[in-house]
Amino acid sequence: MSGSSAGIWRQPKSVWAVAFACVIAFMGIGLVDPILPVIAADLDATPTQTEMLFTSYLLITGLAMFFTSWISSRIGAKRTLLVGLVIIVIFALAAALAGGVNEIIGFRAGWGLGNALFISTALATIVGAASGGTGSAIILYEAALGVGIAIGPLVGGLLGSLSWRGPFFGTAALMAVGFIAIVVLLDRPTEKPQPVKLSAPFRALGQPALALLAVAALFYNIAFFVMLAYSPFPLGLTTLGLGFTFFGWGLALALTSVLGAPLLTAHLRRTRVLWLVLALLAADLIAAGLLVDNTAGLIVTIIIGGLILGIANTVLTECVMEATDLPRAVASSSYSAIRFLGGAAAPPAAAEIALLLSPGAPYFVAAGSALVALLIVVLGRRALDRVDIAHEDTLEVAEAIGLGES
Repeated sequence: MSGSSAGIWRQPKSVWAVAFACVIAFMGIGLVDPILPVIAADLDATPTQTEMLFTSYLLITGLAMFFTSWISSRIGAKRTLLVGLVIIVIFALAAALAGGVNEIIGFRAGWGLGNALFISTALATIVGAASGGTGSAIILYEAALGVGIAIGPLVGGLLGSLSWRGPFFGTAALMAVGFIAIVVLLDRPTEKPQPVKLSAPFRALGQPALALLAVAALFYNIAFFVMLAYSPFPLGLTTLGLGFTFFGWGLALALTSVLGAPLLTAHLRRTRVLWLVLALLAADLIAAGLLVDNTAGLIVTIIIGGLILGIANTVLTECVMEATDLPRAVASSSYSAIRFLGGAAAPPAAAEIALLLSPGAPYFVAAGSALVALLIVVLGRRALDRVDIAHEDTLEVAEAIGLGES
């Protein structure tokens, strides 16, 4: 392992506390994946209704993220993280005790509010506190995302095989553990946070580079959530089978977040890496659409999709953090808000498209969405010059340090 790679793992205890809580928070995204068919059967709900469990969660997450930097700049990052975790615990418990699908949809919306407060603040906290620079911090954050998304479906599948309520109870318990970790291990900053204006995240989107990346991420996230949220229905597997399938998908995502993204960005500009992975994602989704009636083939495309998404997630986040001189919390809020809004639209739309056209059609639409994201990045390459220049400067510094140590 190289010194730079090893440096990713040598972090202060506060960074590990937030990363651990991130893993649990991201589990909430994929947690309901294996139990969607069970909820549909047990609560007499349509596929579109069950997909709303993703939409209500992601919609509120996206909208609330516009305001997280304003909140955290007034009460501090630690308090914002803790408030977010408390809200998640409350609404996860409420979802576990719900009596109907509409109640769960509503409670998932409340869960999304807590998720917004936590996730946006967590990214800025890790980037600000991690050793080894912005790149190492983002790789660690995206690794936490990948591990959380991998474990979420597995936990959902294991507990969901007993009852669809199990995963919600499990998340509430794990989030309580995350709350304790943040309380004990994350120190309050010695400096008082600078208050951010309520309008700051909206005004931030006036910066061309950030706006381009946010819109590209919106279309990218449509593709992401078609693969994650729609796939349980055409797969037709048991709850446990879905859990293991999406555990493999999330594990692939985590591995390429940590290993694949740094390898590619060491040799290519960030924007060129995005061109490559977005094109590969579109091709993989087309393959998924063609293989929708072949369970084994569809599983293979899902795992390959995880490998591609891990790189895309990391490189997109790196680009956002380097695209402007804005405070990281503001950039993170603006970008994440638009990104999650794209994800909110995808799951029910995919279910309706499948109903109106064919089971493979949502994957073809998702491939088109990935190509739109690619087109935005290609056409906006001049506005994104700063992203590549910052990357090249970082590489030059790293090479100079390497020569000095040789």
